[in-house]
Amino acid sequence: MHHPNLVERTRSALGRDDRAAGDTPEPDATRATTRSFLFVHGAWHTAMHWHRVTDRLAAMGHRAAAIDLPGSGLDAAYPASFLQGDFAALQTEASALSDVRLDDYVAAVTAQLTEMARHGTVTLVGHSFGGLTITRVAEAVPHLVRRLVYVTAYVPVNQKSGAEISMLPEGRTSRSGEVLVGDPTKTGAMRINPRDLDPGYVEKARSAFYNDLSTEDFLRYAACLNPDLPLAVCMDDARGTPQRWGSVPRAFVRTTEDNTIPLALQDRMIAEADAATPDNPFVVRTLASSHSPFASMPDDLATVLADL
Repeated sequence: MHHPNLVERTRSALGRDDRAAGDTPEPDATRATTRSFLFVHGAWHTAMHWHRVTDRLAAMGHRAAAIDLPGSGLDAAYPASFLQGDFAALQTEASALSDVRLDDYVAAVTAQLTEMARHGTVTLVGHSFGGLTITRVAEAVPHLVRRLVYVTAYVPVNQKSGAEISMLPEGRTSRSGEVLVGDPTKTGAMRINPRDLDPGYVEKARSAFYNDLSTEDFLRYAACLNPDLPLAVCMDDARGTPQRWGSVPRAFVRTTEDNTIPLALQDRMIAEADAATPDNPFVVRTLASSHSPFASMPDDLATVLADL
């Protein structure tokens, strides 16, 4: 039996109408504003940490992807002592990532950026130590980058490396050093131990990186952290030039409750970059967040990114 009302309701639910197959569809307003985003994580993090932000951007109609930097995520080279729970040996075991350089990070991101740029220029987002990588990528291929976004990230201008930036007086209140394990000059890595569940250590890590999350929520993110950041990446020259990196539009997302890159250090890096390229200053946005707004306020961060 034919039920016209049922047919019409079905057509409506499926978004169909009675136009002939050759009819021109109405323009899709979302397609004109669709943008591509590529996310670059910071020290010890992975692509997985971005998923709440990328999901929200995708729901808005954008393309969004995150990359695991070499030695991170599913390709991480873990110290054997870390996997075995031998925390005493973890203090001294040499890192399998000691030969990884900033150039390796830049090559990996540039390769993925090049693939994504087939659909148009890409907004390149770096968090924390990821700011070093996106700076060098923009220096290499500025024509592929729609905008650089530094989410409470390092901006190397007057200081050449992450190590030099971290030693500035504005960073003296940072708590990230409290969670380091072993001697980096012997292990070849800036090492943390996300498997150490001692309450004192857990609280130091939570306070440094995720101080606006509960301990329970922090531990979910900590479970996906990698232990080693290659020491060489901290020391390599990450600066761009005003002619190439400095020609790309850029934004900085300040985080006011940040215990890893204090707000004073964020503001110093913004000021130094603006002085280097006065005709292309930062667009600045501010979130009342810890160092990890992708965890504590993904909706707000996604909205900021989409509105740039």
